[in-house]
Amino acid sequence: MYIIAGLGNPKREYFNTRHNAGFMAIDVLARELDIKMDVMKHRAMTGTGYFEGEKVMLMKPMTFMNLSGASIGEAVSFYKIDPSTNLLIIYDDINLPPGKLRLRSKGSAGGHNGIKSVISHLGTDMFRRIKLGVGGKPEGYDLADYVLSHFSKEEQSLMDDAFAKASDAAKASIRHEFDKAMNLYNQR
Repeated sequence: MYIIAGLGNPKREYFNTRHNAGFMAIDVLARELDIKMDVMKHRAMTGTGYFEGEKVMLMKPMTFMNLSGASIGEAVSFYKIDPSTNLLIIYDDINLPPGKLRLRSKGSAGGHNGIKSVISHLGTDMFRRIKLGVGGKPEGYDLADYVLSHFSKEEQSLMDDAFAKASDAAKASIRHEFDKAMNLYNQR
């Protein structure tokens, strides 16, 4: 089994904000894999299906961003998967320009509270991740207000392209071709 989780915040007021980029990427992947996201399980909205013979569970934790690890850790433990090979997390990154992707197979939280929670609950930073650039905070902005803001029309176009690329990278990860995807998307 393979688990792919997108990070975000569950309430309607947070829909389509920068901090919900992970949720939006999961929505694109769910459409492409024809997986319905309609089962509440492990404190997450989930959907399960198959891709190239591999069982895949998509997750959108409903625990709020800073507590995402509780939901993901519960699922990893329940299915007894190895997070270093069978878990992928997709989330926003303010250190990358809008639409830019960066794939990593391990690493620190880099100041991201959702990833900090995942590392804490898993007890390891050895898991695959796709960082979706949402742009840096403009001078004078509060960080919380910025990540909870919406994309401009131009940024949304870049993000739509990034969500499609993240979906392709997620499928490569399921195929055990994450290194190839890293080479492709980290150079752009």
